[in-house]
Amino acid sequence: MATGLLALLDDIAGIAKIAAASVDDVAAHAAKAGAKAAGVVIDDAAVTPRYVVGFAAAREIPIVKRIAIGSLRNKLVFLLPAALALSAFAPWAIMPLLVLGGAFLCYEGAEKLYEKLFPHAAHAHEEHVGAAPQDPQALEDARVAGAIRTDFILSAEIMAIALATIETDSFWMRAVVLAAVAVGITAVVYGAVAIIVKADDAGAAMARGNNGAVAALGRLIVRGMPPFLALLAVVGTAAMLWVGGGIVLHGLYEFGAKTIGHLPQELSHALVPAGGFLGWLIEATVAGVFGVLLGAVLIPLVEYVIAPVAKRFRRGASEQREA
Repeated sequence: MATGLLALLDDIAGIAKIAAASVDDVAAHAAKAGAKAAGVVIDDAAVTPRYVVGFAAAREIPIVKRIAIGSLRNKLVFLLPAALALSAFAPWAIMPLLVLGGAFLCYEGAEKLYEKLFPHAAHAHEEHVGAAPQDPQALEDARVAGAIRTDFILSAEIMAIALATIETDSFWMRAVVLAAVAVGITAVVYGAVAIIVKADDAGAAMARGNNGAVAALGRLIVRGMPPFLALLAVVGTAAMLWVGGGIVLHGLYEFGAKTIGHLPQELSHALVPAGGFLGWLIEATVAGVFGVLLGAVLIPLVEYVIAPVAKRFRRGASEQREA
């Protein structure tokens, strides 16, 4: 009896060691994958706050929460199963889908730039494609939906980078690591976004305090947040353009258009052979310029071709439901 109990305890100890090793493996793979995707994560954090700006303070955190839930749903419900299925059965389809997502980011970024440069024409474009709600609740819903759509593309890039980084053939290990990356990155990104959008409220509360140094810091935060948010909006738009342009250029390289696809790296190496931050900046700038040009082409294409077809399709589906 005692021998059997000792054997059982040995088995339990062995299982515990295996489980601990698996947890360590998951943590190591997730940390490595998250580090590789850090650039896109930063872009995601820069893009999101602009969807919250302009709403009442009481709606900021609820809006961030809605976007965060949508982001987690994007990653866990749609992208994780799709990434695993495509990598197993249709790896050739991953790059075309990423290119389509990159083109969407270029369109979104170019549309924001168009809105800044030509506000009246941009407003007419939004009305034409049905993207200019006036009701406050409809506007919030539209902003949240737009943020979740943009997050979907950035999340797809994050999950693709993470999947390519995982060095294991185990299906379940890949699934668990991708889930850990999805949850961890979502918490980091939207935790940071929540802090950013509520920083002015925290600063106002600090400014009302009795401690002179704390009150001065609070006033500095309150004065500094509007220009900081304006800068973040610019960075977010630029991030959509350089990430989207970079994805499309990489896809073109993979599809055989190596000259244009490798243009950012070629220019960077020619101008800054040593690379480093300046080399990355040149690559990002070239990808961003390409993103602007592609987005400028897509704006009339969406307005005069894609939007009318989508409206006709929605109208037909609605008529079928009513019938």
